[in-house]
Amino acid sequence: MITINDYQRQASTTAKYPLDKGLEYCVLGLVSEAGEVAGKLKKYIRDDDSSMPMSDKRHDELVSELGDVLWYLAMVATELNVSLHEVARNNISKLKDRQQRDVISGDGDNR
Repeated sequence: MITINDYQRQASTTAKYPLDKGLEYCVLGLVSEAGEVAGKLKKYIRDDDSSMPMSDKRHDELVSELGDVLWYLAMVATELNVSLHEVARNNISKLKDRQQRDVISGDGDNR
């Protein structure tokens, strides 16, 4: 089993991008790959009978794109000198706090 921090370390060994623009490059890559996830889902809705279970092919395409999103997320975290474990821990803490205060829905960062 691979931990999220192990993934981040191993993914970092495959990184190849301009180091002087690393954060910018990785954030743009993250957004781009997230867009590809959305595009795959859009094609499922448009081209497939989206009321039926997703085909294995479409499922595998989405999972592959999620992997690319994860890679860029790991690189953004690396550029910010933070572990994915810390990012995940902070996010869960934030979500649990919102849930306890019954503000999990709605919008705004400071709920």
